[in-house]
Amino acid sequence: MRVGFIGLGSQGAPMARRIVDAGFETTLWARRPATLVPFADTPAKRAASPADLASVSDLVCVCVVDDADVEEVVTGASGILAGLRRGGVIAVHSTVHPDTCRRLADRAATHGVALIDAPVSGGGQAAAEGRLAVMAGGEPGTLAFCRPVFATYGDPIVHMGPLGTGQVAKLLNNVLFTANLATAAGTLALGRDLAVDPAALSRVLAHGSATSFALDRVAAAGGTLDRMATHAGPLLRKDVRLLTDVATAAGASPGIVGTTAEEALAVMNAAARTGG
Repeated sequence: MRVGFIGLGSQGAPMARRIVDAGFETTLWARRPATLVPFADTPAKRAASPADLASVSDLVCVCVVDDADVEEVVTGASGILAGLRRGGVIAVHSTVHPDTCRRLADRAATHGVALIDAPVSGGGQAAAEGRLAVMAGGEPGTLAFCRPVFATYGDPIVHMGPLGTGQVAKLLNNVLFTANLATAAGTLALGRDLAVDPAALSRVLAHGSATSFALDRVAAAGGTLDRMATHAGPLLRKDVRLLTDVATAAGASPGIVGTTAEEALAVMNAAARTGG
């Protein structure tokens, strides 16, 4: 299978590297040429545009930041659909609104192209180690086609259901993570008020029943959300907003997880305004 990969950020780059290292014929495209430099010593080819990349690919993986970016690389004048052959597949690894994937799938179908939403979670280190969680929504046959590539960087790879359900799962994951940031930071702050050293408390909690990935991130950031406010805050804010939109449209309430996630965002907003 020939694979195209677009989006070589902190998570996308190690994903692409795993594909290349697994021996797949791989073509890369990136808006920022600097992100291609680490691949200079690999067999990966470079394309002049998403359309050029798609023209030599059977599967194109998209790992860009947001809905607008996904729309542009897929449907733009020099986008994927301008070059991908009939029977080709687009895998959206970005975290976007489920309706964006459904809309793009309809557009892709007019070109004889299938689209699957397959957001991932775990971060750059997990990608480099081949243990990203892949949440896939779409036709089972399309996932089966993609699975050999997904398996280079993903474990587990879980079929969540119809197109869009992968995105819903990822948004739920990120909202819960955001809520866990609030409770982890709040617990360490309460410990500080009760004369318990936050660093020592973090070490204990990390080995107890209260441990979580969020606690690990907060502890690594000095016990507060201040350091995370600038780089993580905007992305988490996007995902909480998307989940709220999805829930509202479905007549569901985000409930306590949504409320707690908003608490974390409020803390990060305040930290960002004051410079941490």
